[in-house]
Amino acid sequence: MTDAAARMTGGEAIVDALARHGVDTVFGIPGVQLDPLFAALHDARNRIRVIHTRHEQGAGYMALGYAMATGRPGTAIVVPGPGLLNASSAIATAYAVNAPLLCVAGQIPSRLIGKGTGQLHEIPDQLGLARGLTKWAARMDTPSDAPKVVEEAFRRLMSGRKRPVAIEMAMDVMRAEADLQPVDPGPDSTAAAPDPDDVEAAARLLGGAQRPLIIAGGGAADAGAGLAALAEMLQAPVVMTRGALGAVSSRHPLALTPPHGHRLWRDADVVLGVGTRLVPMVPVWGTDDELKVVHLDIDAGEIGRNHTPAASICADAAAGLEALLDAVPRHNRARASRTDEIAALRSALQKEFDRLDPQVPILKAIRRALPEDGIFVEELTQPGYVARLVFPVYHPRTYIHPGYQGTLGYAAPTAMGAKIGRPDRKVLAISGDGGFMFNVQELATAAQHGIDLVLVLFNDGAYGNVKRFQQQLFDGKEIAVDLKNPDFMKLADAFGIQGLRAKSPPELERAIARGFDTPGPTLIEYPIGEVPDPWHLVQPGKIRG
Repeated sequence: MTDAAARMTGGEAIVDALARHGVDTVFGIPGVQLDPLFAALHDARNRIRVIHTRHEQGAGYMALGYAMATGRPGTAIVVPGPGLLNASSAIATAYAVNAPLLCVAGQIPSRLIGKGTGQLHEIPDQLGLARGLTKWAARMDTPSDAPKVVEEAFRRLMSGRKRPVAIEMAMDVMRAEADLQPVDPGPDSTAAAPDPDDVEAAARLLGGAQRPLIIAGGGAADAGAGLAALAEMLQAPVVMTRGALGAVSSRHPLALTPPHGHRLWRDADVVLGVGTRLVPMVPVWGTDDELKVVHLDIDAGEIGRNHTPAASICADAAAGLEALLDAVPRHNRARASRTDEIAALRSALQKEFDRLDPQVPILKAIRRALPEDGIFVEELTQPGYVARLVFPVYHPRTYIHPGYQGTLGYAAPTAMGAKIGRPDRKVLAISGDGGFMFNVQELATAAQHGIDLVLVLFNDGAYGNVKRFQQQLFDGKEIAVDLKNPDFMKLADAFGIQGLRAKSPPELERAIARGFDTPGPTLIEYPIGEVPDPWHLVQPGKIRG
């Protein structure tokens, strides 16, 4: 249903369109180019909650965390120029992890766009910059443009491969009034059905395989039921990259992580990649003429990017798996159960994992303290590198990561957005002392808005991973890696939040429980020294070809 025409400012038109598309929360910072938009948000407080942050990067990451935890679009609102640039790392991370992040940016006066007259927050070709970071970007040149542009933004966000989009409106257009026609959301996009011939070719290969293997990426995060069913039908282990962790519960006898997959890669004869670039598997682990790859992905541009598959299906993961479940039985050979084989592999690798002490005991303590449906946000820190290998995940969208962007400072604000999106879940993030200080100011946001979460900070007084590489690869030429940190307990007190210190895994487990029992944010500092190198397991080398 579409309402009758109404007179609105450009700012009011944007807010009305956002609300009509289900936006209940926005993250951002007001500024002169956004004044009419924030005036409209003030009047729409019963429809949209505003979480104002201390930095645009924090706003972007909170919108990202909201999107990753819920699967719904997260919305960040920023001033033009430096505001958009500050949020750009979050937008780039959303692009890397296929998250539906909507960035709404202001603009300088419309008559001066592109003139280079030195207006406040002016940058050359802001829209071109946004297009380079997103799936799609557009400008609203009149208030009347807002309903249709916002509708198109949401269509792009939620169809095909989910990635960020950006829209902008000049400050004078936000203030101007016009009679406009509000537009309600259209029907949900219906993905094209997979090509039956493609499905049949893939089913023939998979059904005839002796030792099939499934690699699941972020595109399969919401397709766990189909993944598990096909894995059981084929007796094919499911190797989940970070983006897929939890799609199939870690308790499933066929659920594995990449180190296990590396061991199985050598003898696999047919590999099915679902919603994944098959990186590092194909380019790093290697291929040969005996290995047949079947690639299922919603993005046609990904199919064949790293390796020419023997068969491919361009479709949404759930739809493609459903089609394979119908087709494979016509070709499927009998196979013995691989449960005992996979259990033995898990046991052997667990012995290797357990040598990573203290990282593994720390992660076990976190897992015990975090409810099974709790959300875990990892960052590039020593326990974080190991988490992607050993951390059990039981539900989809409960393991949140920065993907290939590897953005330091991402974890704390992303976890805040995840908690706001899923207030029913416990949320815990881990950071190193280096990354944590990138966005330490957002502790004020968490305190002001009463965001209940636990932040675990591993303090080694250094950019630890860089320091290790300097020691190992550059003859110990350490430079610019040691850090002078504040007293983090005094810092927590200064922000008005609970600060706790833990020095062992049991103490950490107790501190996390206390944090979850205390309203508002809790910061836990865990002093950590030099730790074992996990990189032979994180990035194993060529094994085939």
